[in-house]
Amino acid sequence: MALLNILQYPDERLHTVAQSVTQFDDRIRTLVQDMAETMYEARGIGLAATQVNVHERVVVMDLSEERNELRVFINPVITARAGDTEYEEGCLSVPGIYETVHRSERITVEAYDEHGEKFILEADGLLAICVQHELDHLAGKVFVEYLSPLKQNRIKTKLKKRAREKM
Repeated sequence: MALLNILQYPDERLHTVAQSVTQFDDRIRTLVQDMAETMYEARGIGLAATQVNVHERVVVMDLSEERNELRVFINPVITARAGDTEYEEGCLSVPGIYETVHRSERITVEAYDEHGEKFILEADGLLAICVQHELDHLAGKVFVEYLSPLKQNRIKTKLKKRAREKM
């Protein structure tokens, strides 16, 4: 397994729309393992392949306290939505920034696991929020793009300043 580099907003590659996975092979299973290791190392709860500059429809997620309930979503599609909610979201590609985003309260998602087995998941609460957040990444959208242009510019400026200070 290998740690992957997580792209940082406003990197343009984060706006690349991911393509469907067509083969469930060792390459995909290795990608899933590497993404999981990267997510755990970064102390995240979800990671989309787009965030590691792989533009395929793959997401890993683990909301458990023990970090032992990895969920894999390949070619995920939200097939139903209900209700509205707000949640303060953060993102491994936008480190240290947390903002409130409006999302559907409940969703149904169809996806495949890393072995090509199809499943349907009904989700609410944090799981529903996380699935929607990660599927946005696969569509080339970062959560801060739900915010006003003023807030987006402030976040870009803050992150660019941080990047300069690290050099």
